[in-house]
Parts: sequence; structure tokens; C-alpha cells
Amino acid sequence: MTGLAATVVGPWTLPTGWPADIPATQLVVALPLLAALLGVIVVRRSNQLAAWAAIGLGSLTLAASGWQLVQVLRGFAEPVGAHPGTVGALPLGDVHVPLRLLADDLSALAAVVVALVALVVQVFTRWYLHRDPHYRAFSASVSLFTAAMLLVVQSGDLVLTLVGWEVMGWCSYLLIGHESTRASANRAAFKAFMVTRIADLAWIIGLIILIVGAGTSSIPEVITHWTSSDADGATLTAALLCLVSGIAGKSAQFPFHDWLPDAMEGPTPASALIHAATMVAAGTIVVSRLFPLFAESDVARLVLGLVAAVSTVGAALLAFAQPDLKRLLAWSTISQVGIMLGVLAVVPADGNPGVGVLHFASHAMFKALLFLALGWLSVLVGGTAVTQMKGGLRHYPAISRSLGIGFLALAGVPPFVGFVSKEMVLSTAEHAALGSAAGLTGWLVLVGVGASVPLTAAYCMRAWLILMHRTREERQVHRQVVRESRRVHEVHILDMFAEQVVTEEEHGHDSGIGVISDSALTGIRVLALLSVVGGALIFTPLLSVDIDGVNGYFVAGSLVLMAVAALVVRVMSLRTVRSDAAERLGRAVIRGSAQGVGFDAAYQLLVARPVTWLAHAVVWLDRDVIDAYVRGSAATTRLAGRLLERTHTRRPSPNLVWVLLGMVGVAVAGVRLW
Repeated sequence: MTGLAATVVGPWTLPTGWPADIPATQLVVALPLLAALLGVIVVRRSNQLAAWAAIGLGSLTLAASGWQLVQVLRGFAEPVGAHPGTVGALPLGDVHVPLRLLADDLSALAAVVVALVALVVQVFTRWYLHRDPHYRAFSASVSLFTAAMLLVVQSGDLVLTLVGWEVMGWCSYLLIGHESTRASANRAAFKAFMVTRIADLAWIIGLIILIVGAGTSSIPEVITHWTSSDADGATLTAALLCLVSGIAGKSAQFPFHDWLPDAMEGPTPASALIHAATMVAAGTIVVSRLFPLFAESDVARLVLGLVAAVSTVGAALLAFAQPDLKRLLAWSTISQVGIMLGVLAVVPADGNPGVGVLHFASHAMFKALLFLALGWLSVLVGGTAVTQMKGGLRHYPAISRSLGIGFLALAGVPPFVGFVSKEMVLSTAEHAALGSAAGLTGWLVLVGVGASVPLTAAYCMRAWLILMHRTREERQVHRQVVRESRRVHEVHILDMFAEQVVTEEEHGHDSGIGVISDSALTGIRVLALLSVVGGALIFTPLLSVDIDGVNGYFVAGSLVLMAVAALVVRVMSLRTVRSDAAERLGRAVIRGSAQGVGFDAAYQLLVARPVTWLAHAVVWLDRDVIDAYVRGSAATTRLAGRLLERTHTRRPSPNLVWVLLGMVGVAVAGVRLW
């Protein structure tokens, strides 16, 4: 509809001239892609230009996604406007490939979340990597990564989904291996790329089955075809199981989970982007988009629920024993993504996947906050290992507030956003497990998510105690100050004033605000605010969630479990060197957890070594077999020349001399007669 006249949509009235048909959906994808292209163009010129391109176009992307959200809320999604085009249809014979986008409540909410987190990451990157000579390439990679994720979010076509999916894989390789001078970063990037590519083999096969069976790649038409009574249920199940494999790989779910903790070798902004709003969470968006198909296959939902439940509990257990807090957050991401996928496996067939999207948005807010705040602290203390971060927050109150909000939201403490989304997930899993159509999938997800509640509180409490740790000497000084404070002393007014000035100066220096840019600090504060109030999403029309169905006993029970877990961790931390409860587990357990309980060794045996052997075999085949023909012909010619050389007397033959003299005579005669 046009905005040349006053337009009434629902309860709102648009003023005359208001552009109701702005192609916001295309802009959401095109603007970050443009930022990536500009970043490549100016990569040899100026960091400042690259920053302006990335941050400026990132801001416009957020504005475009916000406008799209407004359009959806006001009911602008008409049949044409809801399916905007891109480059046009691909001519692939009998298969129709329209390459159209999709604008609905799911894409509108997810696009705003992705655009917001990506913008905050770009702003933080400008401060965090301001001295990095490769900042411009990193910034362009972040923009391309964002464009790929937004393409997956806005895609109304399985081919477009595949393009965004694969581009994210390449961008993750570039971002994780950004510090290419370090062997560990290169190894982590290669590992992430190879593991996800192996999982993607089945993913591509699944997409081909869906597209060929429907005769089109249009997602609405694919859903219509495969949910009809004429569809082959066994073929659909096979295709969905293939999709589950690819989703498990990209989302770092069991058994493809081990690449994500190693991805912490990348810079902190890359970790925040990958974990919070792109790639790892892309599986949730894809399952939500194709939910009507998964609702048709109980087998696919069972496998998805099993994978999610194992990942949720296993990753939460491993998170507790990590010797590095950044890796702790990585295992936490695996667990939280398992919760997103698990709830999608148990949503009723006639239900709405809004609960999974709610936890996606919730996780994006507090996990980006945790990664960026932890990166801020790591700049001040010199690293993210437990040995370096112990007691780090006591000197930086501004960072402690941000991390405190993030950990409370992650643990699911009310009223933070994590509490709202977690309780909605528990409520959905409870209805699936205890309802009239109770099944194994519902029980798997309910047990998995329920077990993760105290485990998540435990590793959050452990991290907080480490960050607030006091040494024995500091505790003795504190006790001495408390004892002295009970006595009355006469203090001169000037001494009190001088002490106040010194305290304020020290507080301003120690707060940590002086080392971070104002824009990066603003981004962190926005994420902190959303982590507090983001739970209000359940009251919007974007998410069709049943608030009345929440079981108060389950809510109370989960809060009690969280409190007990936190208390147990506190007791375990007493009389340890770093207030680290994990020290009670022993060095062997900590070392095994850091190595992924043998999965890294399995990766070496099943992936790294075979690929290395295959590479050596290809080199040998190319060098010693294929090129042998070329080198053989040269060697044969050289050998023949040497043999003929030995048969020659090296003296001119008389006949050859007479031939040469005759040629000279003929030449002279010809010239004279001419």
C-alpha cells in the first residue's frame, strides 16, 4: 500500500506522505552487505573510514529492522509486501527458485535482535581492536557475518537460507582465526570450519530432498507441499534428520559441540557475535521457520529433543569446571542453545515456536553483555583465565554491575530476561511431558532443562565468586578495618575532606570507565538494560506464548534449586586458593573438562588426521602421478639427447661440409643473377 494519502491500519493512522511501502526487508540484508563491501574497498586506506562505514551502516540496519518491526506490528504484511524479492528467480528448469525474502513476526523480532547485537559488537570492536593492524578486515568480516545471519532470518527461500548458512561458516573461519600468527587460533578456525562442514553435508542433502520433492525452494510452498496428505512421511523424516545434523553442527550441539569452546581463540567481539546473535543461534531460527514440517515428524522431533537434552546437561556440567571464564561462557552457550532447540522439539504441533524465539532473544542480550563485559575486564587484568581474573571485579565497580546483571540473567533470577524465557521453556516442556499426549521427547526435554537450572546457577555463582575473590591478606585487612570502625576517633575536618578526594580519584581510576570508549560503554549499558527489562517481550503480539499456563510450583521449585546450588558452590569455595569451587573436583577433572572429555582427541583421530592424510595423498597424486607424465616426457627427451650425444664424434662430417658449401654457392649465384 502507498503512503500518498492518510492510511489507516488497525488502530493506527499513518499521516499523508508516510512511506508505508519502504523496502525495509531488503535493506535489512543489503545494508550490512554494503558495509562489508565498503570495508574491503577502504581496507588499505583508513581505519577511521572503515569504522564509520561499519558503524554507520550498522545503525541504518538497526533502523531498517526497527521499521520492519513497526510494519509487522501495524499489519503491513500483505501478500506482496510480506514476500519482497531479491535478484529475481533462478532458471533451474522444473524447479522453481524465486529467491524471495519473508517479512513476518519471527523475522521482524529476530532481525532487530541480530542488528542490535551486531551494532554493539562493531562499536566495541572499534575500541577493543583500535591498535590492531587488521581491524579493517575484521570489521568487514563482522559486517558480512551479520548480513549472512540476517539473510537466514529474512529468507523465504531455502536456497537463500543455504547461501546465508554457508557464508556464516566462512566468516566464522575468518573471525576465529583473526590472529593468524598464533597456531592455536589457526587450529581453532580450521577445526570450526571442518566440523561444521562435515555436519553440513547432511544439511545440504536434506534441503535438496525438500526442494526436489516440492518442485520449489519457496519456504511457504515447501511447507504446503510436505504437510499435505499426499506427502511421503518417510522421505520427510529423512530430510528433517539431515537438517538436524546440519543444525547440530552450526549450533555446536552434541556430537558436533567441541569446536565452539576452541573458538574462544578469536577476539572477544567475534565470540560475542558468534555466541549471541549469529551462527550458533541460526539453528533456532531455521527450526522455527520450518516448524510445521518438524511438527509432522515425531522421529525428527525425538532426535532433536535428545540432541538438545544431552547438550544442555553435558555442556552445563563441563562449564562448571573450566579453567578459563571465556571457555565457561562458551560451554554455557552450548547449553543455552540446547534449551532453545529442545523447547522447539516439544511445542505442540498446532502451537507456535515463539517460546524458542523468546529464549533466542533473551540469550542474545545477556550473552553479548557477558562476553563484552568480560572482554572489557580482560583488557584491565591481562586475560580471561581464572588465575588472571580472580578478584578482578572488586576494583572495577562499573564492570561488576554489567557482569552481575549478565550472570543473574543467565542464571534465570527474577525479574531478569533469562528468568522469563527459562520459565516459559519449563512450562512448555512440562505440558509436553505431563499432558494428555505425553511422550518420550517431552520427558527428555523437561529433565534436561530442569537439570540445567541448578547447574547454570552453580557455574554462574562459581564465576562470580572467582571474580570477587579476596586474598587472605586482604581479608585480614578488611577484618582489621571492621574492628577499628567500632572505635571512636577524633578526625579533623580537613583530613576527612582530603580522604574523600583521594577516594573519589581512586574510584574514578579503578572503575574501569577511563579505559573504554563512551560509545562502547553505551552499548554495554544498553545490553544491560535489555537484560533487565527484556522479559516484557512476552506481552507483545510478536510472541504467542501462553503466560497463564505457567506452573507456579515449577517456578518456586526452580528458584529453590537455584538457591541451593548457589549455596553449595559458596560452601565449596571456602578455604580454596581462588574462591574457586571447582578446585574441589581435582586437577584431573579440570584438565579433562578443558579438553572436552576426550572429544578433542576424537576430533584429531576422526577429522584432523584423516583430512591431513587425504591432503598428503592429493599432493602425492598431483606431484608424483599426474605431473609425472609431464616430467617423464622431459626426462625422456633429455635421456635421448644424452644417448645421441654419446654416438656423435663431435667432428663435422665431410658430406655436411659439402652441403653447406653448396647452399652458400646457390645463394651467391642467386644474388648475382638477380
